[in-house]
Amino acid sequence: MSPKRSRVREQKRSLNRALASAPSDAGKNSELSPAEKYAQYKARTAHLTPALTDFREQFEFELDDFQLEACAALEDGHSVLVAAPTGAGKTIVGEFATHLALRSGMKAFYTTPIKALSNQKYSDLVRRYGASNVGLLTGDTSINSEAPVVVMTTEVLRNMLYADSRTLDTLGYVVMDEVHYLADRHRGAVWEEVIIHLDESVRLVSLSATVSNAEEFGDWLTAVRGDTKVVVSETRPVPLWQHVIVQGRGDNPGGILDLYAHTVDPTEPGLTPPINPDLLNVMRRGSDSFRGRHHKRGMQPASQHTGRRGPPRFAVIDELRRALLLPVIYFIFSRAGCDSAVAQCLATGISLTTEQEAEQIRQVAETRCADIPAEDLSVLGFWSWLEGLTRGIAAHHAGMLPLFKETVEDLFSRGLIKAVFATETLALGINMPARTVVLEKLVKWDGTSHVDITPGEYTQLTGRAGRRGIDVEGHAVVVDHPGLDPMALAGLASKRLYPLKSSFSPTYNMSVNLIEQRGRERAKEILESSFAQFQADRSVVSLARRAVSNREALAGYEEAMTCERGSFPEYMKLRRAITAREKELASAGKSQRRGELVSALSRLRRSQVLELPSGRSAGYVVVIDRGTDTGTEGPRPVVLTEGGKVRVLTLADLSSGFDVIGTIRIESSFNPRRPSERSALTSDLRHAVATGDGLTPLATKPYGGPKKKSNPHDDSVLRQLRKDLKNHPCHTCPDRDEHARWGDRWNTLERDQASLLSKINSRTGSISKTFERVCKVLLELGYLTVSPNGEYTITGAGRQLGRIYAENDLLVAQCLKAGLWDDLDPAQLAAAVSVVVYQSRRDDEPEPRMPGGPTGTLARAVDNTVREWSALTDLEDSHGIKETGDLDLGLVEAMHKWTRGRSLNSVLKDTELTAGDFVRWCKQILDALDQIANVTDSAKVRASALSAIDSIKRGVVAYSSV
Repeated sequence: MSPKRSRVREQKRSLNRALASAPSDAGKNSELSPAEKYAQYKARTAHLTPALTDFREQFEFELDDFQLEACAALEDGHSVLVAAPTGAGKTIVGEFATHLALRSGMKAFYTTPIKALSNQKYSDLVRRYGASNVGLLTGDTSINSEAPVVVMTTEVLRNMLYADSRTLDTLGYVVMDEVHYLADRHRGAVWEEVIIHLDESVRLVSLSATVSNAEEFGDWLTAVRGDTKVVVSETRPVPLWQHVIVQGRGDNPGGILDLYAHTVDPTEPGLTPPINPDLLNVMRRGSDSFRGRHHKRGMQPASQHTGRRGPPRFAVIDELRRALLLPVIYFIFSRAGCDSAVAQCLATGISLTTEQEAEQIRQVAETRCADIPAEDLSVLGFWSWLEGLTRGIAAHHAGMLPLFKETVEDLFSRGLIKAVFATETLALGINMPARTVVLEKLVKWDGTSHVDITPGEYTQLTGRAGRRGIDVEGHAVVVDHPGLDPMALAGLASKRLYPLKSSFSPTYNMSVNLIEQRGRERAKEILESSFAQFQADRSVVSLARRAVSNREALAGYEEAMTCERGSFPEYMKLRRAITAREKELASAGKSQRRGELVSALSRLRRSQVLELPSGRSAGYVVVIDRGTDTGTEGPRPVVLTEGGKVRVLTLADLSSGFDVIGTIRIESSFNPRRPSERSALTSDLRHAVATGDGLTPLATKPYGGPKKKSNPHDDSVLRQLRKDLKNHPCHTCPDRDEHARWGDRWNTLERDQASLLSKINSRTGSISKTFERVCKVLLELGYLTVSPNGEYTITGAGRQLGRIYAENDLLVAQCLKAGLWDDLDPAQLAAAVSVVVYQSRRDDEPEPRMPGGPTGTLARAVDNTVREWSALTDLEDSHGIKETGDLDLGLVEAMHKWTRGRSLNSVLKDTELTAGDFVRWCKQILDALDQIANVTDSAKVRASALSAIDSIKRGVVAYSSV
């Protein structure tokens, strides 16, 4: 049977199963006795109360059992944790909380992790309850903030709690949508702060993806919030089918193949489901032919595909259209890849819409974008974007203008857009279900390296497939690509659960607010009630059990290695000391060589030409920027390679050494962001190294690579240890080898035991220990004082810090306290603030131009900001806490231009920023400027901040997100 026929057969089975399990199924009910039917009805309606009955009537479908169970528990006065798959309808429970609030005259806050989801939920609730009953609060939007139901980002609620806002009066319910976001390492702590600080009278509705430790999370919620009902559903409302799409070649027609064998139920595949033999045959044929040409036999698993590539993106869309599997969300882990995919589809002439749909799309898009100035349309790529929309194809990623993204979301939800090429950010809560989800690869870039996606990420991404009430089933399709292993894919697809791990850690802002409101000891108690400490304490219990078991095993090993001539444990410690000393000497040699390399890097100057014998930039390069000093890693110079690429050199790139062969001329106005100037300098470099023309030779050779290793016999400590070992009485024992076998086990286990005890010590009270280290930094900088009895008191600067909610909160406070920004005009202040807010997506961007020149007012302020940051990170390092994030000057010039009224084209033309990125960073800088205006003691800084806000809020930045 062909894969397509088998798929149709299984689709019918799936539909039959769905019908067979439906409560209204006449066939099933006809088999029940009258008493059984009545019992079934009573069980189904047991949860129903007047409030829940009234709420149910708002929907055209029956609520699922898990929804009814959670709603009933909420109405009964419990907080609830609901863990269910994407698309299962968790938000029904959150909406019931708003229903209860309106019914009882109390307030309900509905919190989300991102503004886009807040905007979407606000629109949903306005349609349900009317604009007068619903408000919206995000970082840059405030609508009807005193309404009985307010949608907001989680940070807004956290800020309200610390400010003791009157808006919290009569608050009865808080919904935390996507509560599993508390695992996010950058923002997750905010969720725990809210959960801990909410008044105990508030009922909490926590909505989470399916996680493997929902009960553990529920136990913690019960500990900090009181009785919490945990409701878990692992059933997808729409069954999900797993496929691989392959390229046709030879006698293989290609197309969409099922991942699992036809005997597997896709809704319950098990942990190791058998793979579709047709798919394995395709993989093996491709692998065998490829391995024969390029690989030795046995180096690659037979099931792992290496030699074939999958079909191009436009062909995948075409195949999905033929198989009636549109609409589709096609995940590509690259912004450029998404834009390129749209361009490829347009180039092939694909159109997925009718003439009527295309006209409707055009009207929606033009209406939504009517306020964009005409001169900005080309800069934003409006016309090519609109062409894609009218053909039913679009991209969706963080680099797009928010207005464009929202338009795509609207058109897709209406069924007008049929194919969206998206990055993984689309999986974060936005309601855009599709019939099919495609993953181009199972590897993504995490900011530092390419890593495999996790089962949790796979579940989150493919959870979009299958529209409830529309599709009988959803489809997850992985595009065939080099390295794809169907067994590994089956493992990803079958492991639907992942653990929720806390990322909570005390911050400066959090610490001063807790101390001001609760005092030192109570603050520590509150921090120790965090989910992070809860998990750490639970892990200590299991670690302690292992430690007891290890002690017993160590005693047994000591007995087994007992030697009549002396203490064998003592003898083993000597052997261990010798090994440790040898490693120490080897490490010292590496440290010396590392120090020499760092010193050599610090002596590099602009225009020097280097010869690199190995690494990703091997060959000749010219230094175009000395780079910033990273401390122990030394500076990271920015260079231009012979291939015209701009690279940042690190120690890893220079492990084999380098030669400085001379210098070439670089114009002072050289801008590496301009392709023409990069090309010209690349040509000069190639000509200089090939002919010597234009190259000024240098005799220096800063670093020639690894030096010869030192001789361990020259070390007096090592010589003495070896002498002691030789003279030890156990050294001449005839049973020494037998004792040593037990001794090696004892040695290994003792090391493990020491590590185990260290973990136990570090995890016991770990959060409060971090808090004390944070407080020592705050004491040293004058944000706290300490009384003779050890109680902390907040200073005026500390109260100012308590109102700064930013990732680099302490650095902003330090700059304000030191008056570093006092002399700046509005444009200069916006540019200076960008240094502590902006984070480039690339690490190879050279130093940008500084408005006003290198000795101007802005340059001095930026230099002083960098010095303040350097002193702060040194202090943090000395106290053993996480250092404040790196500064980035990449937005200084663009921000200065925009605040001074320059056009969007003028601002972006010399940068690699997209319009969407620029708007996103402008919004964050606006938020920071608003906080600065509210906390600063300087009237001039306040006036500059407010003026900068007015100047930035124009054009594309001012477009409403609602």
